[in-house]
Amino acid sequence: MAVLKPLGFWGLGGLAFVDAGLFPIPPTMDLVLIGYVATAHSRLVLYSFVAALGSALGSLIPYYVGRAGGELFLLKRINRQRYEKLRDGFAKQEFLAIAIPAMMPPPFPLKVFEFAAGVFEMKPLIFVTAIFGGKFIRFLIFAIITVVYGPTILHSFTHELHRHFSLVLTLAGVAVLAVVAYVMRKVFDRRRGTSLPVEED
Repeated sequence: MAVLKPLGFWGLGGLAFVDAGLFPIPPTMDLVLIGYVATAHSRLVLYSFVAALGSALGSLIPYYVGRAGGELFLLKRINRQRYEKLRDGFAKQEFLAIAIPAMMPPPFPLKVFEFAAGVFEMKPLIFVTAIFGGKFIRFLIFAIITVVYGPTILHSFTHELHRHFSLVLTLAGVAVLAVVAYVMRKVFDRRRGTSLPVEED
């Protein structure tokens, strides 16, 4: 943070890359972006674009980890027939299976989906495009809210979060489960996939 943040939007892109590919930036990348937008409202689109691009490039790290050894990892836990059906289902909805989770703020487990994209050999260009699109929409929404309501919304949000933490946690859990259920239904619905031949051991 100390090294990259003073570099302007280049630093923002570097922070987004680190956050997506290596380890999370505290407190969250969304709040880092809001800090940038609060100091320069006219650059909200530029900051959202750079943050989304950095996140998309950083996401290639868990993607290639999955591509390098994820298949063996999964085959130790599920049989070949189930693996083929999962891969076939993912291929039918691969863009949405990545773009929708990319729109979700933490603590949504996006890296699980990025790892899966590598395991099922999603094309890198489509993967990066899906991550970029989802992250850009998410960051742009946060940036617009910051411009409209001002950076003080962060303090109000934090205060209300502590006051109603149990309710917020419950609603967030329900929302995350609903999104996960929707994505999984789209990705793994057997009726939408074409069965592939089962490879013999």
